[in-house]
Amino acid sequence: MNVDRSISRRKFLKSSSGAMLFIGASGLLPMVVSCTNEKEIQKQLKKHQLTAWVQISEDGHITIYNPAAEMGQGSMTALPVLFAEEMDADWSMVSVEFSPQEASVYGSIAWNPNTKVLITAGSRATKGYYPVMRKAGAQARYALMHTAAMHWAVPRTELATDQGFVIHEKEGEKISYGALVPFLEIPENIPDFTEEQLKDPEKYRLVGKHMPRVEIPSKVDGSAKFAIDIRLPNMVYGVLERGNLHGAKPTLQNKADILVLDGVLKVVPFNYAVGIVASTLEQALAAKKQLKIDWSDAPPTGFNSQEAYIDYGKIASKSAKGKIIFDIGNVQKAWKSASKTYSIDFKNDYVYHAQMEPLNSVVKVAEDLQSAEVWVGSQQGGDGKVGVPQALGIPANKVNVHLQYLGGGFGRRSMTDFVTECALLAKEMAPLPVKLIWTREDDVTYGAYRPLTLQRLKASTDQKGRISGFSHCVVGDGGNLAASGIWNDYYDIPNQFAEWRETSHGIRLKHWRSVGHAPNKFAIECMLDEIAMDHGVDPVALRRKLMVKAPRALATLEKAAEISKWDETSIEGRAKGVAFLQRSGTLSTGICEISVNRQTGKIKVHHFWSALDAGVVVQPDNVKAQMEGGILMGMGSVLKEQITIVDGRIQQSNYHDYQLLRMEDIPESVETVIIESTESPQGVGESGTPLVAGAIANAFFSLTGKRLRHLPFTPDRVLEVLNS
Repeated sequence: MNVDRSISRRKFLKSSSGAMLFIGASGLLPMVVSCTNEKEIQKQLKKHQLTAWVQISEDGHITIYNPAAEMGQGSMTALPVLFAEEMDADWSMVSVEFSPQEASVYGSIAWNPNTKVLITAGSRATKGYYPVMRKAGAQARYALMHTAAMHWAVPRTELATDQGFVIHEKEGEKISYGALVPFLEIPENIPDFTEEQLKDPEKYRLVGKHMPRVEIPSKVDGSAKFAIDIRLPNMVYGVLERGNLHGAKPTLQNKADILVLDGVLKVVPFNYAVGIVASTLEQALAAKKQLKIDWSDAPPTGFNSQEAYIDYGKIASKSAKGKIIFDIGNVQKAWKSASKTYSIDFKNDYVYHAQMEPLNSVVKVAEDLQSAEVWVGSQQGGDGKVGVPQALGIPANKVNVHLQYLGGGFGRRSMTDFVTECALLAKEMAPLPVKLIWTREDDVTYGAYRPLTLQRLKASTDQKGRISGFSHCVVGDGGNLAASGIWNDYYDIPNQFAEWRETSHGIRLKHWRSVGHAPNKFAIECMLDEIAMDHGVDPVALRRKLMVKAPRALATLEKAAEISKWDETSIEGRAKGVAFLQRSGTLSTGICEISVNRQTGKIKVHHFWSALDAGVVVQPDNVKAQMEGGILMGMGSVLKEQITIVDGRIQQSNYHDYQLLRMEDIPESVETVIIESTESPQGVGESGTPLVAGAIANAFFSLTGKRLRHLPFTPDRVLEVLNS
């Protein structure tokens, strides 16, 4: 084994078969590791903690490391494709693996330009890693070309690359990347490539093309590993009873009775739950049903979610301002000179994540309690160690995280509560590995929801019917969870004001797909339609005028109007509605066509059209899939999904009373058009969901002349509005 970081980069490193080239993170120079024994290679790599973006073996096989979580959004393909494009690799020779969970090397600066973090959320994976992966790929290509130039004793400038080969066209020679590895020479200085030095997009072979996702075959044949699939020798199982009153403290009344039940190994107290460890999951769940717990009161005690809007309205009416989000121009002056003003309240209930795979993790703590291994499907977070070092009181470098596929995240798996709980159980059972599983009831009743909010919007129009002022007051808990998406950057409104007024009830909250954009854009887009209809202006025409200074946004509006045939009248009993948004840098317009059953109150979405500008699109098919999935998830949250709370206690417990979209509710068509762009890639995963509420509500208004202002639009609420 030869690992040498100090050797002159002009010196050749000779090796026998099995050599591998490691190209480090952007800004680090390549390293060569040579060894004939694969097991010894892996042993030494672990020993020396070598980390890299790519391995190349002598047989030409290329392994590219993916730093992001893969929860169905396609990052396992998109990020390696960026690297392979600049490297000019033969994609058929590429395999992809999760990178080590080491933020210092594999972290993204998408959240903070001064700090690398490992977290896959906010639709920032491709956007954040786009420059990093391209630059690293270009550096790998440069090192290989340099080696070939030295091997052939020709100027590097005479060489080119093509799908895994370095080519010297002048002499009619070519050599594969794998064949270069045994005598690789690492150049003295690899360029820190600028955008202008990277590949011309016109020459892309992989980016922007149809690329089958690398993980799909294993997901189809069942070989893909999710955390819930992990089985370790001597593994035991843990469950927790947390109750349905968030923050309540338990007093267990029958611990002795529980400990003598079949398979029960230990009862572990938490300040908000009671944990049980048993030999099998079935035994743990059976014991859980026998628990007799007295629960204390907690901050949510006495809170009733459907009555909260009365208090929220009073908070919105107070003269004192909340936290100002932005203040542009002078809305007060706009009100005074207005020809007409509008003031409307919008509401949205709590929403649960409903990810497909139940929350789970496996943790094995060493017998001396000084190190741990973790197997988890996580959206990561911070240092990539998912909270385990803090939970166990050990250094981060003593925690080894084996990232697995996620069966859905939507923001819920960027929390680490289900991992740290498992770590604490595993500490009690060390050195036995423990698998903790949350049941669906656990996650619904002790979930972390998108917050309930009331939004008071006020707008004014001048003598010519132009919108002169626009203010947005959000009342609710969670800060950015409630207030994201308020910005109206792409609408030419001279005077704008937005604020958040805090109120809290002790309910657990978390980022839910698109965070606050869905309820906030719902309110904004509905307000625009109210103004348009009041002035006898077509809703698309109104937005067209507002987007006069935003050509990219306008292009999405025009394309959506075109593909939906907006100007053509819908068949009898149907109507169309429109909504626009910017989320994670992506601009998108959505238009839907709906009908309403006036006897049952059920809204049926027949068609949904969207057009988006997401900058350079790495995987077009996957972008369309993300939009389709986001739109359907948005429909579920708009038409059905609802968490209600009575006396502080969650009223729903599983899918029988937390309703999701069903096959019968799926539109006849969902069509997405991608507008070509040369801008850097933007986030798409959350760009479909916030379009839905405004589009449906505006279509409902066009169809019935009545307004839906409270999410979700359940049949009983629809009937109440229709009969009002």
